[in-house]
Amino acid sequence: MPPKKAVKEEKILLGRPGNSLKSGIVGLANVGKSTLFQAITKCSLGNPANFPYATIDPEEARVIVPDDRFDWLVDQYKPKSVVPANLTVYDIAGLTKGASTGAGLGNAFLSHIRVVDAIFQVVRCFDDAEIIHVEGDVDPVRDLDIISEELRLKDIEFTEKALEKLVKETRRGGQSLEMKKLKEEQATVEKILEMLKAGKDVRRGDWAPKEVEVINPLFLLSAKPVVYLVNLSEKDYIRQKNKHLPKVANWIKENAAGDPILPVSVSFEERLTAMTDEEAEEECKKVGTKSALPKIVTTMRKVLNLGSFFTTGTDEVRQWTIRNGTKAPQAAGVIHGDFEKTFIQVIVYNFKILKEEGDEAGVKAKGKILTKGKDYVVEDGDILLIKAGAAKS
Repeated sequence: MPPKKAVKEEKILLGRPGNSLKSGIVGLANVGKSTLFQAITKCSLGNPANFPYATIDPEEARVIVPDDRFDWLVDQYKPKSVVPANLTVYDIAGLTKGASTGAGLGNAFLSHIRVVDAIFQVVRCFDDAEIIHVEGDVDPVRDLDIISEELRLKDIEFTEKALEKLVKETRRGGQSLEMKKLKEEQATVEKILEMLKAGKDVRRGDWAPKEVEVINPLFLLSAKPVVYLVNLSEKDYIRQKNKHLPKVANWIKENAAGDPILPVSVSFEERLTAMTDEEAEEECKKVGTKSALPKIVTTMRKVLNLGSFFTTGTDEVRQWTIRNGTKAPQAAGVIHGDFEKTFIQVIVYNFKILKEEGDEAGVKAKGKILTKGKDYVVEDGDILLIKAGAAKS
């Protein structure tokens, strides 16, 4: 008999499977977090104070996602209404050494970071005698070690509590399916704890789908994807050189290989936000650089594994956010919950094809408008027309 085909296990991602995911700006006190938040969200929180804990409650804002495809569609259809995609960003209070045990605003910080899905970690690499450093001097590698350790220590606390609860349950013994499941969960939690105590982040592990199902409800801080933002002086950002950069790059290579690292000058971005778009463009040309903000937003969407589909027409052009790998009924549900329940089919073509052909009529003439059913996996850049039945009242 021919050997049975191995069933391919579907990969499950760490984190919530939603499409309204949130990112938090994190770092030690006085590294430029609140100023970056103001620049990235184009909103003012007042002047960030020059002392730790100027930001006590997490501030929230929605940031428009820059996308040339959306701009092209708006130009093509000239609709009455436009709705771009956005990313929700939080500015979170500064962390300090000992936060895991409640030092400074430790407990508040760690509860706020627990509810976000991904982290922008701001690392200070600029010298400025007027802006005090909570640890006394500028040492980005030390700062990276502090944040990494504090997040892991808190994760150890969460994991130990979860393990304690599971051990109480499994002590009862027995051969039921429920007991088997509990013992498997316990083995996974023990594996997580061992990894954390060895000084490794949960997101660096190679986890099976069943293990991910145990990890996700724990909302572990070190399981969240991270984008490292290296905050440079304006001069260093323009010349793309800084004495601390090689050490930071080396730390990330050793401790967080594969995580994105982006240079940014928060002081430069702050200066640009005070200008009109035309003035900012002219200033960037003059100094020979560009704003890092669009790349920061698009990189975060990438690490969250987010993609987009579009709905188009003369009434509205809208960009919808989904997790990559989403099937058509669930994508329809992002537009309206009833559409997922009553989904019939989807008419689809991709933006790349539309741009190649010039307009919808050209796509149709080439026979590239497709009709797909419930198993269709929506691709980034798809333009969709959902067909659904009437919702039951």
